[in-house]
Amino acid sequence: MTANTSRNHPAEGDGSAELLSATARDLPPGRHQFHKERLMAQIHDMRQAERTTDPAPEPRRRFPRLAVVLPLTAAALATAVVAGVVLSGNGGNGVQDAGPALTTTIGAASSKGVPQLLDQISLAAAATSTSRPAVEPGQYIYIKSKTADSYIRQVGDTSSLAGHPLHTRQTWMSADGTKGWLIDPAVNQSPEGETLSLPDEQGNTREPTLNGPSYDYLTKLTTDPDKLLAKIYRETKGQGNSPDQEAFTTIGDLLGESYPPAALYPALFKAAAKIPGVVVVDDATDAAGRHGVAVARLDETSGQREEWIFDRKSHVFLGERSVQVRRNSGTDALITPGTVVFTSAILERTVVDAIKQTPAATS
Repeated sequence: MTANTSRNHPAEGDGSAELLSATARDLPPGRHQFHKERLMAQIHDMRQAERTTDPAPEPRRRFPRLAVVLPLTAAALATAVVAGVVLSGNGGNGVQDAGPALTTTIGAASSKGVPQLLDQISLAAAATSTSRPAVEPGQYIYIKSKTADSYIRQVGDTSSLAGHPLHTRQTWMSADGTKGWLIDPAVNQSPEGETLSLPDEQGNTREPTLNGPSYDYLTKLTTDPDKLLAKIYRETKGQGNSPDQEAFTTIGDLLGESYPPAALYPALFKAAAKIPGVVVVDDATDAAGRHGVAVARLDETSGQREEWIFDRKSHVFLGERSVQVRRNSGTDALITPGTVVFTSAILERTVVDAIKQTPAATS
């Protein structure tokens, strides 16, 4: 249920559409969609720098998220993806192109108490998800969140750390994943948003997978934690920086901008408890400023720690963030420890009867 099903708006005459369509494939929503966005943004920045020496170039062309994205090789990613999420600023819909990077105090992590915490979270998920309505044909999953990110900005030969400020994001998605809408000022050219419906402008369609699920697809997944985790490892083989980190990220994506059915929701946490390297961070803050306890895992390659944040008492999922905890070399060193690479807070998640309908409009 993410914006990675959005249609493509390639830069005019730059060959990007041909590059993407020739080598496209599905990648997981959330973390993996930014590979394509960063590459496209950097291509545009490099071409913009070649056209002008003006230190204040025109606003960067935004490249919306797609379900089908470039299957970058490890070498290409090392070159194109410096670190973090890059959303091309639109300069006119409420989110500035570059501002100060987000920072935080790095919370202490411990492997102690991980099984107990995830067991409590799973029990809370089972209790709360029973009241979550199923999605009927003709209805839409509505998710309202607050999000922000930090990224490396390239102007000419100068690289600097910048960020897109906190902003509200809204998505609507049908149960079968073929119809939807996105309003996100960091992505949309129009404040009215844009369609996520398939097929897109290039005629691209896709079958739902773990990497890009629909609600209907999620209802068919096994709820046995061992079998579920085995499926995740199998279907994400070769993706990400390591199998364990990729499995953790995949589950995190399903917790975020998705709508796991009642039976699947607690199974996701039970599966996560079986992933090596998972830790507890005693204090973490989501994009809405809510403090909680986090279930986290460090990506040893990027030095970023992905954190799932839960209310300390109710164990309800609040949001997620990625925090740089280890300094890297080269341009990556600009992303200093304590930088919040990405942050998101779920404000509303429910079922509505029409695209662009909100819960307030139905009450």
